[in-house]
Amino acid sequence: QVQLVESGGGLVQAGDSLRLSCAASGRTFSIYHMAWFRQAPGKEREFVAAISWRSSITYYADSVKSRFTISRDNAKNTVYLQMNSMKSEDTAVYYCAAGTWSSTAVQAMGSYDYWGQGTQVTVSS
Repeated sequence: QVQLVESGGGLVQAGDSLRLSCAASGRTFSIYHMAWFRQAPGKEREFVAAISWRSSITYYADSVKSRFTISRDNAKNTVYLQMNSMKSEDTAVYYCAAGTWSSTAVQAMGSYDYWGQGTQVTVSS
């Protein structure tokens, strides 16, 4: 079992930066990928970014590429999402996810079997 806890959400103004953290515990050695998804009010949950736990290869949604950076600290069992130049459309609940099997479909929710509780990010214009 893997437990994920997100933190770092809050209220910011457009153009500001925010850094989210996701602390993993339990069987962290079994993780292949970790990812961030987000869900805005009235919308479907969407992929934001993913990182290979061992190789550090990263993947990004087109909507956040060049603005967001995903990274990990294996020693701390933590993944981060650095969000820069934030826009009002970034407002959403952000969820951390972990997948325990090797998958090439890193953007798919079905590739992840553990999820955090979510952290609210609100960007005012």
